[in-house]
Amino acid sequence: MLTETVSPALTQFASDVRQGLNTAGQKQLPSKYLYDAVGSALFEVISVIPEYGVTRADERILRSAAEQIATLVPFPLTVCELGSGSGKKTRYILEALSLHAELDYYPIEISAGALSSCERELSNIYGVNTVGLEREYIEGLRDVAQHRNPDTHLLVLFLGSTIGNFDSGSDCQFLSQIRQTLCCGDTVLLGTDLLKPASRLIAAYDDPAGVTAAFNLNLLARINRELDADFDLRQFEHEARFNQITGSVEMHLRSKKKQTVYLPSADCRISFREGETIWTESSHKYSLAEVGKLAHSSGFRCEQRWVDDEWPFAESLFVAI
Repeated sequence: MLTETVSPALTQFASDVRQGLNTAGQKQLPSKYLYDAVGSALFEVISVIPEYGVTRADERILRSAAEQIATLVPFPLTVCELGSGSGKKTRYILEALSLHAELDYYPIEISAGALSSCERELSNIYGVNTVGLEREYIEGLRDVAQHRNPDTHLLVLFLGSTIGNFDSGSDCQFLSQIRQTLCCGDTVLLGTDLLKPASRLIAAYDDPAGVTAAFNLNLLARINRELDADFDLRQFEHEARFNQITGSVEMHLRSKKKQTVYLPSADCRISFREGETIWTESSHKYSLAEVGKLAHSSGFRCEQRWVDDEWPFAESLFVAI
């Protein structure tokens, strides 16, 4: 059993794992827990494998559009980034913005390792004061918003394709939470991966080198490390599926046999049937029309959009209205 000396984050992790693995019908685990230090490092590798084009498309857009973006956002400015990762592609935006005025940049991450990498990567940009926040996204954003100067605008960066990890409807709910934290005229730069052939998507989430499989299986290894569980990783396998109905790639961990796993720090035993899966992540792929609807439904106007043709991907600048 967990004791009172255990950190709140570990207590929450144990609670979420227990609840998710006991979900009737389909066992599941929150995708945010994929990103511990090991998971974050593995995702950096995923971002450069040939089959996974999301990160490179995102970077191409940011590199080419950074100067234009800097002319479209209001100053004085504070920048918050939700899920900064290593921060490498964010450099293009910050360098362009810093040519107009000095600014504060707050990367908000739940992964301490990723946050440290980001701070090292971006701490040397002249005119940019970087302050990392190890928080949940909305909690960190609210903290920054509450302490900003009254005349300072906020630019929220939500890059990559993280918005696609939310369940149907939850993406709009999350953006609405962001909107409630902002003032009229504040902006959000949102990355969305776009629909493409299912075969191309499956290859991106089940690469032949097995990096994505290692990334997914690391979630079970993390539960073993942090919650003293006894998952046998050899008895689970990575599976990527494309759900035609939702337009999403799903990642699962499939049990190879009938088995029971003990999680003492989460105070539970979990039984698996042969072939039963744990749903670990969904990545929704949007149409451009969906992106526009998402802006309108959550209290924004889509001011400008940039699309990469090599790997269909969009960056959209939303303005709070």
